[in-house]
Amino acid sequence: MTDEIGISVLALILAYLLGSIPSAYLAGRLRKGIDIRQVGTRNMGAMNVFYQVGFTSGVLVLIADMGKGVAALALARWLGAPEITVLLAGVAAIAGHSFPLWLNFRGGKGGATLIGIFFILMPWAMAVWLPVLSLLLLLTRFPTFSYSFALLTTPFIAWLIYDSGTLVAYSIVMLLLPGLQYIPRLKEIHDKAGNWRAAFLRKSFKDRM
Repeated sequence: MTDEIGISVLALILAYLLGSIPSAYLAGRLRKGIDIRQVGTRNMGAMNVFYQVGFTSGVLVLIADMGKGVAALALARWLGAPEITVLLAGVAAIAGHSFPLWLNFRGGKGGATLIGIFFILMPWAMAVWLPVLSLLLLLTRFPTFSYSFALLTTPFIAWLIYDSGTLVAYSIVMLLLPGLQYIPRLKEIHDKAGNWRAAFLRKSFKDRM
């Protein structure tokens, strides 16, 4: 029992530290000498890096941030932590991304890290997310809305494909963690466009940043 507690504590600490790796911040500093939290949408995430730093940097940050979620859960399992700790490692990774130790606890929202977590727990989710994301991007050219809506299908995936009440509840809670942080951003998008119709009908991806 003592060993299990120790392993669980270690797994959660490592998950938080993995989540705290500030990939978007490092990309901004190393490639452009900027603080990504001070430009564009001011979010420490891949989409902001994509527009403010460059396409390649944005893709690399997306992969790195997703990798943090994958690594946090994979490491917890490798350590032999109980499954509840594996799930909590996902929470710790999101917390690390949103409140990184190295940047005075001021980070991003954790959307890409969340994708990595869900990918480990429900690999088939990607087969649903990608078509939904692609269709919505084609129709709206609204990245934030499109990937947010795609992620909202996760509880239904947990229910219909994995038949797991635990994963349904977990995915709902996990979606709330970054979701609540997006409320000010959605309000900013609305205010910038003037109304929701204008926000959805803007022509370019960059206009929607």
